[in-house]
Amino acid sequence: MDELDSAIVRLLQTDARQSNRELARQLGIAPSTCLERVRSLTRRGVIRGYHADIDPAALNRGVQAMVSVQVRPLSRAVINTFKESAAAMPEVLSVFVLAGGDDFLLHVGVQDLDHLHAFLLDRLSKRKEIVGFRTSVVFQQVHKAVPARLESP
Repeated sequence: MDELDSAIVRLLQTDARQSNRELARQLGIAPSTCLERVRSLTRRGVIRGYHADIDPAALNRGVQAMVSVQVRPLSRAVINTFKESAAAMPEVLSVFVLAGGDDFLLHVGVQDLDHLHAFLLDRLSKRKEIVGFRTSVVFQQVHKAVPARLESP
């Protein structure tokens, strides 16, 4: 990615709904150039999609938690199966596969603490491959909406 690509990405992260014409105007380039650059970034997988940032409470997910999970035996099949099944659970917002003491980190969003408790008991504790989990309730979240590209070493 060159400087122009980085600038396009930065502006789209700030407001992905702006028109190609407006994006080109802010960058000081022709709209056709801008459109081709955005298409190229999409083809190369740099831009993976566009989304709306929705307040979790508006989706009846007022309580969020991070659940660290350990599974056994550690095998590709167990990891892939658990990853897919966890991602399919309606309470799970994100699944992270980890190295270290924990094998997974699940970002969970539910209605209230009673539903979190039910999720842990009824969904996770009944799975035979899970040998342990720890839950941390999220009080606040700060999300960096526009991460900058890091320089290469």
